[in-house]
Amino acid sequence: MRLRSLTLACCSLTALALPVCATASHAAATHHRTSASKAAQAPAAGAQPEPDDMIVAVINSIPLTKRDVDNRGKLFALSTGLPVSDDLMARLRPQIIRQMIDEKLRTQEILSRHINIAPEQIAAAIANIEKRNGMPAGTLRNHLAQDGVSLTTLIDQLRVQIGWIQVLRQELGPRSRVSAGDIAQRQAALKREEGRTEYEISEIFVKVDDPRHAEEELAFTNTVIEELHKGAPFPIVAAQFSQSQTALDGGSMGWVQEDELDPSVVDIVRQMPVGIGAVSNPITVPGGFLIVTLNGKRVVGKEIGHMVDIRQVFVAFDTPLDPQHITPQQEAALQKAVHIAQTTHSCPEMEAANRNEGEKRPSNPGELPLERLNPQMQSVLAGLPNGQASRPMVSRDGIDLLMVCSKTEKNFSNRSPSEIADQLMNERVEQAARQLDSDLHRRAMIDLRVKLKGA
Repeated sequence: MRLRSLTLACCSLTALALPVCATASHAAATHHRTSASKAAQAPAAGAQPEPDDMIVAVINSIPLTKRDVDNRGKLFALSTGLPVSDDLMARLRPQIIRQMIDEKLRTQEILSRHINIAPEQIAAAIANIEKRNGMPAGTLRNHLAQDGVSLTTLIDQLRVQIGWIQVLRQELGPRSRVSAGDIAQRQAALKREEGRTEYEISEIFVKVDDPRHAEEELAFTNTVIEELHKGAPFPIVAAQFSQSQTALDGGSMGWVQEDELDPSVVDIVRQMPVGIGAVSNPITVPGGFLIVTLNGKRVVGKEIGHMVDIRQVFVAFDTPLDPQHITPQQEAALQKAVHIAQTTHSCPEMEAANRNEGEKRPSNPGELPLERLNPQMQSVLAGLPNGQASRPMVSRDGIDLLMVCSKTEKNFSNRSPSEIADQLMNERVEQAARQLDSDLHRRAMIDLRVKLKGA
């Protein structure tokens, strides 16, 4: 997880950047005092469908309804950009219920500590989502409504996420500050590790409450893998469904060494190809199942790469692109992009051109690690001379132009003090979250109105 100074971390999604809250941690031992009634079955042909206000669980006297669960499923469909069938949603439903129970417990803890989430914080988070996706201010509600998702569903997630960060800050207390001595100690430890192999890994963790009855969780894990193979973005699925604290950062574990991983995970990552989106089969680890993808591999002390400082111009479409029915505005946008590419020869000119287009995407995305970009972006930037605009790159929402301002060589294995501070803080946050999640579940009274295996 990347959680600099315990500030809110957001995950940028393909269709929509929807930050969600992680739920329980890897080793959290949960002991629900649960009374489960008979499983709710899908209605037979001709039977009445389940009402939206049907209660599927009661968590410390707070109900969780079928409408809540269905809206979360729609949010998953919207964020992945993939078609979601009724069969898939039926397979996802038990896990959605588990996660929403965890969120209810977190919400109750936030309220018990009298933590107030100001409307301005929610508004700022929504404005940030719109900005990250190049959406005009105030249009997110309509964007969600078009896909049948209530804005309240997103607001509830934001409120839990923001409040949970404040809970963890309280739990850490003085430990929320990383001292210069802590950083120096970790730097010395890293120096001793030079020559060893490190892996940059992302994970999706599926918690198993009862290892004797893990069939349902294994089936869910295999369903997630199927969707990843179909093209669902790993960070989005991790943010939606992983039950590790790393879900706050799209499943990213950062750079880890073999002795920091479960031996069964080490056996897999040693064999996995790097950076092509390969996804593991379910890996059995203490507390549940793990899905991993290997983003990078390096030898400590030796990873030479390049940082590129770029500028961009984005020419937006008025309506989403349909290649079979190109509008006059979209044709004009392409002609404008071609003209900008031909007449713009410096980074300040690129910034000016993007301002003229309303700066719907940032003119300066910042320095980017070339070798860690996706293959398509690498192919565009690797051979692009400094000061020359790229060819127009057409997407559903508009046309992008890029320009390289400078390219510098860097040893990526040298971690800055701020990166080390982030890693130390992440470890402390993970430990605090694991303990608190375990405590909340141990104290909870949870009445399940549907049958979840192992619960």
